[in-house]
Amino acid sequence: MIRFCLFLLFSVLLSTQAFAGDYVIGDGDTLSVSVWGVPELSVSMIVRPDGKITLPAVGDVSATGLTPVQLSRDLTKVLDSYVKKPIVTVAVSGITNNRIYISGGGVPSTVINLSGRTTLFKLLCSLSGIENADLKHARMLRDNKELEIDFYALFNEGKIEEDIEMQSEDILFLPTNEKNKVYVVGAVNNPQYLIYRDGLRILDAILECGGFTKYAKESSVLILRNSDDKDSRIKINIDDLVSDGDLGQNIELARGDYVIVQEGIF
Repeated sequence: MIRFCLFLLFSVLLSTQAFAGDYVIGDGDTLSVSVWGVPELSVSMIVRPDGKITLPAVGDVSATGLTPVQLSRDLTKVLDSYVKKPIVTVAVSGITNNRIYISGGGVPSTVINLSGRTTLFKLLCSLSGIENADLKHARMLRDNKELEIDFYALFNEGKIEEDIEMQSEDILFLPTNEKNKVYVVGAVNNPQYLIYRDGLRILDAILECGGFTKYAKESSVLILRNSDDKDSRIKINIDDLVSDGDLGQNIELARGDYVIVQEGIF
């Protein structure tokens, strides 16, 4: 009785070192198989590319696609011809099966081996350079089907209802934010690019760049825009906006706009 209790304790400890019972075994995973009272059948092995493992005296047994509990049951049935009332425990001691693929240019392309369960939100938080990704156009594929997920709402607006648990072989496309930049140059205190957001207006952009320098010609602000492969020039008079309250001058910017604040002599 004591030996049996010790065995159960050993089985629990062994399984907690790996993953939960519903983890699905995959090619390349390392398995620890323990047969109570039969040390020669208690071995560690790697799941082959054909999805099988080889157990002494038994031969090949399919493992890929099964949970550790399911594989334990299968091995128990197989070993019943060799061992009297076998007690079999299977634990995953190393994984290569829990891969997530990321591409698109917004972050460095990579293959991530997840060490345990995680969600999309947690994964995005762990990615270096995620601020350079265009989350409004991000996509996620699972089993060659695109999932309906609003990456931007999840990550930037905190809408956790958009979160989803990641699964092995998920594919993320995170495109670059390069096309979403708005450039502000010329007579502003901190010329730079801004990441476009809905509702971004020219006064917002100028203020976010530190405002006008003392040499700025506020009546002569130029927006260069390319729309449908056609270039256009829009002249804005910020003086009319600030002095006369002409809100028509505070136009909404578009992705890829160049805002040029010209200098004046006086």
